[in-house]
Amino acid sequence: PSPAYRALVRVQDLTPEKADQLIWLRARIHTSRAKGKQCFLVLRQQQFNVQALVAVGDCASKQMVKFAANITKESIVDVEALVRKVEQKIESCSQQDVELHIERIFVISQAEPRLPLQLDDAVRPDGEGEEEGRATVNQDTKLDNRVIDLRTTTSQAIFRLQSGVCQLFRDTLTKKGFVEIQTPKIISAASEGGANVFTVSYFKTSAYLAQSPQLYKQMCICADFDKVFCVGPVFRAEDSNTHRHLTEFVGLDIELAFNYHYHEVIDSITDTMVQIFKGLRDNFQTEIQTVNKQFPSEPFKFLEPTLRLEYTEAVAMLREAGVEMGDEDDLSPQNVTYNCICTHFSQYDTDFYVLDKYPLAVRPFYTMPDPNNPKYSNSYDMFMRGEEILSGAQRIHNAQLLTERAIHHQIDLEKIKAYIDSFRYGAPPHGGGGIGLERVCMLYLGLHNVRQTSMFPRDPKRLTP
Repeated sequence: PSPAYRALVRVQDLTPEKADQLIWLRARIHTSRAKGKQCFLVLRQQQFNVQALVAVGDCASKQMVKFAANITKESIVDVEALVRKVEQKIESCSQQDVELHIERIFVISQAEPRLPLQLDDAVRPDGEGEEEGRATVNQDTKLDNRVIDLRTTTSQAIFRLQSGVCQLFRDTLTKKGFVEIQTPKIISAASEGGANVFTVSYFKTSAYLAQSPQLYKQMCICADFDKVFCVGPVFRAEDSNTHRHLTEFVGLDIELAFNYHYHEVIDSITDTMVQIFKGLRDNFQTEIQTVNKQFPSEPFKFLEPTLRLEYTEAVAMLREAGVEMGDEDDLSPQNVTYNCICTHFSQYDTDFYVLDKYPLAVRPFYTMPDPNNPKYSNSYDMFMRGEEILSGAQRIHNAQLLTERAIHHQIDLEKIKAYIDSFRYGAPPHGGGGIGLERVCMLYLGLHNVRQTSMFPRDPKRLTP
């Protein structure tokens, strides 16, 4: 028969209601300091922690206090303790109204005495360290020791919120009647064309890593799935070492057939984003506040309905502001634009907006040209806090036009034959977009580096851990 396991209490459940109960719990030693005949511990479990005390008395000998004081930080322990209400709130712990009086303590897993980084240093706001001569931890040290860095309250909050974004994305689209699909990542032709593609050896030939599930989600529309989405890795061989580029990121992709106008697609996507923003605002305040303690930022603002501007309007606004750019220049971050765009759109009091009708020349081959102006296209980008998080468009659903556009972009037709052929047997008008999960999290929280929102980031210089 199985042994009678003792019940372990969660740290987050240690509230005054449990006062004077004798409980068992398992947690990490966050900090410990010995003072004569007693030892103060802070016990941590995920983002929650509680103060505990081992003192010489009926239950604890001098040796036990010494034993407790010598347990290394980050070790996992089981303790039996009495829950006690405290007179004065314990400001430094999440459980402010109680402390534990330890009667027994066992080490379950011991940490090595030298930690590669101190958790308290890793969550210190940038400015604070220098003033008080305290250490902060630089980003590479954090990423090299990511397993420890992910234990911090800030990291725990960021990745719980990220999990929330995925959950809200899936739930919102499922309610709207979308089907989740899985697409291959090893493909025979570069999905976006262009040079930023990884080549992998594939038996006697070579293949590519998908730069987007683009072709496959469109094929699903041709196959009558009507509305689809997928969540999966996307690979970009761009040698960009910036705060916003990764070589592998998580794409949240959407594709849907529309009835009369591609703005139906824009509305569907913006509504999904708004549902995500609302869900985060309403259900993740604790996480948002936790991240804010280390990285202060303004709460994320959005309008309903979402602000939509045409590309030409944006260019006109920027020219007025003294930025020199041609009608068909891309709004690239290299343009001054990037910084101006935020300042000039601030009159609208929103951190989320859509730019519609990009010049055809700066978009991929499968983008539908604007029927009223061949220089422009039925394509759009969405921005959060002035940075692009989604690009999308109405797609060409006619094999003839698609072939012409592919030739114009110098794409090898042989390699995309299966893709073009899927439009030969009747295809509804459709469009969609792709969102970068890490960027959405970074910009929602007002962080300044996408590596903070990627659990194990991949960039041109980092392949480990």
